[in-house]
Amino acid sequence: MGTGGRGGLRPGKGSPEGVTTGKGNPEEMSATPPAAAASASCQYRCIECNQEAKELYRDYNHGVLKITICKSCQKPVDKYIEYDPVIILINAILCKAQAYRHILFNTKINMHGKLCIFCLLCEAYLRWWQLQDSSQNTDPDDFIRYAKEWDFYRMFAIASLEQAAFFIGIFTFLWIEGSIAPKKNPNFVLLLKALLLSSYGKLLLIPAVIWEHEYTPLCLRLIKLFVLTSHFQAIRVTLNTRRKLSFLAIVCGLLAESAMVHFFRRMEWDIGSDCVGYKSQDF
Repeated sequence: MGTGGRGGLRPGKGSPEGVTTGKGNPEEMSATPPAAAASASCQYRCIECNQEAKELYRDYNHGVLKITICKSCQKPVDKYIEYDPVIILINAILCKAQAYRHILFNTKINMHGKLCIFCLLCEAYLRWWQLQDSSQNTDPDDFIRYAKEWDFYRMFAIASLEQAAFFIGIFTFLWIEGSIAPKKNPNFVLLLKALLLSSYGKLLLIPAVIWEHEYTPLCLRLIKLFVLTSHFQAIRVTLNTRRKLSFLAIVCGLLAESAMVHFFRRMEWDIGSDCVGYKSQDF
């Protein structure tokens, strides 16, 4: 597999003269302050051992590129830079840690906010669809009543608050765990971006609703499981932590989310007393 967006990387035998490093030029770094240069020189990660790296590849003369070898594990720092995006996506769907490290550390993706909004819209549409589907009245006027924009906005607000509670539960657990066992402070900003990106599985909610069949409830449960697995891998890769800690963080997030769901039901602001519960039965 070497048909990536860079046209495939080929090992070169060029001399160090005229060599430029991929993803960063040393001459430009030397002009920065020492502290900034130190952080900028190790802005990438080896996808195999998670060690910091200064560069992903080197560009020799005549456009010949050579992937950088990790000094720690003696493997390519990031083999995915020569892979097609489809291959990377497949590996990410399979929840491979190497693919997650490539996406989170070695690429510049600035679509976290847009992806979050789109995923919430998908979830809100599913809840709105369940809201109108739960009604037994076939009167057109009743359908129009359920189709009001307020219902959809209400579902969007509930989905947003529940997701916020899920993230807060994760961050709270990690903050408490870090205060009990002091170590390197986790990068919560990067973790938030990782959690937002790993929510991409919610995009499957729309096809599951459009092509409705008798197995739709099962599909919704599998989508929920896939999203949680993606969050689990995102936490594990971002913080370079143990599986047990990542699992406990997910559990705390689910507890916080369940508390928010219970609060909405007590306030009778959720899907409604005449509707099938979104969290308890279908998702």
